Amino acid sequence: MKKISISSENLLFCAWGISLIATAGSLYFSEIVGYIPCDLCWYQRILMYPMVIILGIAVIKRDLNQALYSALFSGIGMFVALYQYMLQKVPSMNELDSCGIVPCSAQYINWFGFVTIPFLALIAFILIFIISITILIRVRRSK
Repeated sequence: MKKISISSENLLFCAWGISLIATAGSLYFSEIVGYIPCDLCWYQRILMYPMVIILGIAVIKRDLNQALYSALFSGIGMFVALYQYMLQKVPSMNELDSCGIVPCSAQYINWFGFVTIPFLALIAFILIFIISITILIRVRRSK
């Protein structure tokens, strides 16, 4: 049986695709459905939206070194999304919610009892982070 290896360029394309889907999803929830983003949602957007451009240019130029930036953005984004998810799901953390007009603990969606918008962002950030670190390790080994 042949071992299938996914090239680093394909991984970079996957990371870009994930960031694009996450960005489109956040715009869908705010612009089409009409959900007003809270402060932490805005921070997550600030971290996700540039990755569409950074990774898109990296895919076109085949520049694997840009994975460093996506690892940094997604690494920070993971913590912001995890914190907001904990605000939503851990009752004792509700008192830490000091967001603006829209509370950060608000759950616009709650699919299957655990899938909220910050959970979706968390999954996207984790996937991009893992892919970015994998690319960076491969680049380092090839030198």
